[in-house]
Amino acid sequence: MSAEPEYRARHRMPVDVDAPDKIAYGLTFRQLAILAGAGALFYTAYQGLHRLVPLPVLIGFGVVAAGLTLGLALGRRDGLPLDAWLLHAVRHSRTPAALSPADVAAARPPSWVDTPAKAKRTSLPAPLRLPAQAISDDGDIELGDGHAALVGASTVNLQLRTGGEQAALVDGFGRWLNSLSTPTQIVVAAQPVDLASHATTVAEAANRQPHPALAAACDDHARFLGELAERRDPLRRQVLVVTRTAAGESGPVARRRAEDTVRQLSGLGVIARALDGPAASAALAAAADPYRPPRPGGLVAADSVITGPPPPHRPDPPPPASRGGPPAGRHRR
Repeated sequence: MSAEPEYRARHRMPVDVDAPDKIAYGLTFRQLAILAGAGALFYTAYQGLHRLVPLPVLIGFGVVAAGLTLGLALGRRDGLPLDAWLLHAVRHSRTPAALSPADVAAARPPSWVDTPAKAKRTSLPAPLRLPAQAISDDGDIELGDGHAALVGASTVNLQLRTGGEQAALVDGFGRWLNSLSTPTQIVVAAQPVDLASHATTVAEAANRQPHPALAAACDDHARFLGELAERRDPLRRQVLVVTRTAAGESGPVARRRAEDTVRQLSGLGVIARALDGPAASAALAAAADPYRPPRPGGLVAADSVITGPPPPHRPDPPPPASRGGPPAGRHRR
């Protein structure tokens, strides 16, 4: 038997697929526009002030302005251009810190806002506008301009496959990408694993084991999980695929695209499933706050009515005894 030929698949991919095009001198259109605008502004200021202000002062001002302009045009912070980062910082500072799920901002402070009597200006809550407006029981997410659906998927370890299998998986994934006709988002996130609750669950299950050896194994595993939670911060990888509808399409189309995505990814060895309403709500809540421990029992839908336990039954007090007569509950014969 001849050995299986070794395939070495090499695919060149750009580091940043969203990088803007370079126009001239290795600079983008945005950078050139900032430098050109700053140069035109400095030239206009020089033409109007060179007869009124000494030349050394203008040169010093120009050097400082040129340094600030170069930093604004070429600098980056947190993966963003410095001008975009400063614009986001200004918007964040001007946005109210308190948000309310109301459709419109309240003209007057609501009753739950503590308004000082001598305050001239009270910061009122701003309306909280989320992209997802409603989530149905089957997982259809209603957006302002369409519908979306979520697919939860696992990962595939290519290092454990042969060269031919790696090439087949990459080709299959490429065919799925080429078959997409609407905007599709792939979200890969790392979330913390709550090992303390798992250790507690395993320790409680040890008392229900039918054999002492199984109970000892549960205790040992619970102790191992507790020590691991104290020494490490384990993470788990979550992969979500978001399918959307095009303009003019109805909601079930996004769900059908999600189910088709599940079928195509299953052929690549990926464990995938289309998320229903509670699972989609939990995934969105975890994406908004990934460091919050999961709540037992999951999250209910947004339009569900939440009721508490009934109040404890209190027996009726006995009626008071009448004066000068027999006690209540007794009759004369």
